[in-house]
Amino acid sequence: MPKKVDRQERRTLIADALMRVAAEQGLEAVSLRHVAAEAGVSAGMVQHYFRTKDEMMAFALAVVRERGQIRVTEAMARLGENPSPRLLLRTMIAALLPLDERTRDDGRVALAFLAYTAVRPAAAPTLREDTAQLTGFIASLLPPRNAVAAAAGLLALMEGLGVYLLGGQYTTEQALDALDAHLDLLFGSTTGA
Repeated sequence: MPKKVDRQERRTLIADALMRVAAEQGLEAVSLRHVAAEAGVSAGMVQHYFRTKDEMMAFALAVVRERGQIRVTEAMARLGENPSPRLLLRTMIAALLPLDERTRDDGRVALAFLAYTAVRPAAAPTLREDTAQLTGFIASLLPPRNAVAAAAGLLALMEGLGVYLLGGQYTTEQALDALDAHLDLLFGSTTGA
């Protein structure tokens, strides 16, 4: 009897290989051949699961997004019931930032995908939808005056901090201090967090 293959498991194996290639060599090194070699499978197998590089990239981003959602869910669950909006936002953003080695690889892939979509807008619809949802959620937690614009600014701060963390310009402490200072501007002092 032939061995049953778990399609999702194989796709995830390939996506993980793509993320390692992108994290170590940059997105320009990502090709079906390089990803296959990293995954220890044939190029034909990669093409069986992903017809194009865009499909492979979109799946890898979905894996990164899912990992981020798990980190956020776990971090927010530790807050208990009824955390303040400020603490909720700080916890969510800190869970999404590449603050340690485990999250840096995901951060590199997410950043690489952002750059990829800048030159291939057709690959970006999911990213636009995610951004709109996240902006709406953040705006719902902010004081009502200019909440949508403030949410967009907070997302931009998060992305900028992520870039500086990945580039080594900021330490974890510097990034969290900058986040806290910005949240203080939006909510007042940290005594209410």
